[in-house]
Formats: sequence, structure tokens, C-alpha cells
Amino acid sequence: MITITRKLWFSAGHRVWGHENVCSNLHGHNYEVHLTATARNLDPVGRVVDFSVLKDLFNNWLNANWDHGFLYYSLDRELSRAFQREELITMKTYRCPFNPTAEEMAKHLLDLGPEILSGTEVQLIRVKIFETPNCWAEATNEVIS
Repeated sequence: MITITRKLWFSAGHRVWGHENVCSNLHGHNYEVHLTATARNLDPVGRVVDFSVLKDLFNNWLNANWDHGFLYYSLDRELSRAFQREELITMKTYRCPFNPTAEEMAKHLLDLGPEILSGTEVQLIRVKIFETPNCWAEATNEVIS
């Protein structure tokens, strides 16, 4: 199997609902994302896909949904109520169907891969999300169908 990996970056706030320590507070990160993709066959140029395709498609999604926004868990009633307040309703938020941990964020991007890459022959097989240079999570799906 031949793979390629593209790095992307975004900044976002979150809090980890139910966390036993300081991460239960509102805070943010400058996230680094590694997207690894493959294809059944290389294209006529000899590539899985041009790196700019991964960049453009995933940056479009990240910029529209997560970058410079606040991610919060749909079960977090306190934040759900806060973001419905008139003075906060215009803030960029992403209401997650998951607790916005690095693990769940990586899995979410991996699950979105087929939709984001629709129309290409490319399959996203691994997503790494770094919250800091020392802390990251990885979600994989290394099965080619």
C-alpha cells in the first residue's frame, strides 16, 4: 500500500465535558492535523492524489466548521444553553455529537473522509490530531474496499 500524508493546522476552543481536571474549563489549542490517504491505483502522474487536493478539501471543511470556533458536546447542557444566549448566538460554534477530545475529533474527521473526498478515488485511512507537540490522538481505518 502506498500512502501520502498532508499536514494542516487550525485553532479552536473546547472543553472536555466531564473531565476530572483543568480540561473541563474553556480553553483552546493550535491543532495540527495529519491526514493519511491511499488509493487503489496511482493516478497517471504516479500519485495517490496531489497533496493540494487533500489540503483544499479538508481545509474547506475545517475552515467552515472548526477553525477559530468553539467545539462543544451536545450533551453539555451548560454550554448548549450559553451558546443560545442572544449575545453569544453569533459566535462560531460546532455542536459535536461527541465529547470534543482529540480522540473523538480524529475519529470524526476520519468518518467524514468519504464525504469530503467524494468524487475522488482516494480513501482517508488515518487521522492524527495534535493538541500540543507532545499530545496527540490517532484514528485509523486501513482497510481498502
